Amino acid sequence: MSPSSSSPEPSPKSSPGSSPNPSRGRAASSGRPAAPGRPAAASDGFPVSRNARYVWYALLFVLGALVGTAGALVQAAWLPAGLLLALLAAAGLFYGGLRATGTQVGVAAAGGGWLVAVVLLSFGRPEGDGVFGGGVGELLFLFGGMGIAVMCTTLARLPRPAR
Repeated sequence: MSPSSSSPEPSPKSSPGSSPNPSRGRAASSGRPAAPGRPAAASDGFPVSRNARYVWYALLFVLGALVGTAGALVQAAWLPAGLLLALLAAAGLFYGGLRATGTQVGVAAAGGGWLVAVVLLSFGRPEGDGVFGGGVGELLFLFGGMGIAVMCTTLARLPRPAR
């Protein structure tokens, strides 16, 4: 038995799409191995620390609450066009959250802020005052916004551009 036969070698029978080193993750798709201790890369390739990602999620949650509040006011004020404008703003925020963070958690953070704002505004006060008067426009805004958030969450990630 020779010393070279005791070392493991990759088998030549591996499938064309499989990697000889299965421990290499997504970072290996760019052709270079991920360095240990290096922060994860965002969708555009820039290194992003975990704390910076959490700041993005908090910012998206706050933006979602602002867009939800503005949409609740606009959709009732200018019913056909306001509803469309409010839903387009929500869609832009949700898709922007996906693109900014590169993960579906970005959409969930923005959608969570939007949903919290809309639900809190749908509650009336004991005196009977409320933002939503009850009607088809309010239901379309609520269910349409939730549907858009789900669609953006389930979008496939776009491939990284070639460098």
